[in-house]
Amino acid sequence: MTTSVFIDGAAGTTGLEIAERLAGRSEFALIALDDARRKDDAARAEAINDADVVILCLPDDAARDAVAMIRNDRTRVIDASTAYRVADGWTYGFPEIVGRETVAEAKRVSNPGCYPTGFIGLLAPLVHNGLLPAAWPYSCNAVSGYSGGGKALIGRFEADTDIAWRGYGLTFGHKHVPEMQRYTGVAIPPLFSPAVVNAHRGMVVEIPLPLGVMPGNVPAELLRAALTQFYAGSPIVTVAQELPADGEMLMRASMEPWDGLALHVMGSADGEQARLVAVLDNLGKGASGAAVQTLNLMAGLDETAGLRL
Repeated sequence: MTTSVFIDGAAGTTGLEIAERLAGRSEFALIALDDARRKDDAARAEAINDADVVILCLPDDAARDAVAMIRNDRTRVIDASTAYRVADGWTYGFPEIVGRETVAEAKRVSNPGCYPTGFIGLLAPLVHNGLLPAAWPYSCNAVSGYSGGGKALIGRFEADTDIAWRGYGLTFGHKHVPEMQRYTGVAIPPLFSPAVVNAHRGMVVEIPLPLGVMPGNVPAELLRAALTQFYAGSPIVTVAQELPADGEMLMRASMEPWDGLALHVMGSADGEQARLVAVLDNLGKGASGAAVQTLNLMAGLDETAGLRL
């Protein structure tokens, strides 16, 4: 059975990459609007209501407007914006955390943010299993390729090639923090320090842990084992069993599209410290790849179909 899909915001980076992953797949029929009609609200509303699934690749306010255009009980939604990530009535689109069945049966799904995907993927299983305390002031240091900032940031980095590192969110209150807190179950909003580097795509998310002063003082080996068990059998999330042999990790500017999520637990020899590190593609599992994974589940298909793994 063919599922009709309309990508609202198909001309943006996320929308283009979703369309690329769906290209040639007979399970889906894409509803497309030409350039003259894609910003016409009447045409958009018609396409939204004709679709079995609409994928919103829009700014928050535009996503809310698009949802308000739905006039039927049939059309399902995958929203890639921040608008509904902690909203009542919406399912968080992280199947490995909230459950595949939950996502498959959902009517309204909010795609996780790219940074939160790494943070939640690392921390949620450990907090929920009681291995790490919920009442702890966690911090998160992360770097991303500039494509996650949309056309404006892409244009800025391509125009000013001398930028090597751009720290932001320096006034605090980053829009990703609410979902990072909710889906890990931590009691204190994490101290989030994001940055952008001179690479088109890719992302590294780190949570430093001072194990020696944390309640329970759970060793890094046990944390790694718990993550390995939690993600056992996942075709998308992997947990490294060994430390990098050369003692370094690289994020390359030449990174190809990738929809996986690689998790690492690195502990100090004295057991006093650990570093939880997630590596992903901000446009893959952090955006377009996650949306296609969710779409596959909602359509009753193999969750990895069309993904780049």
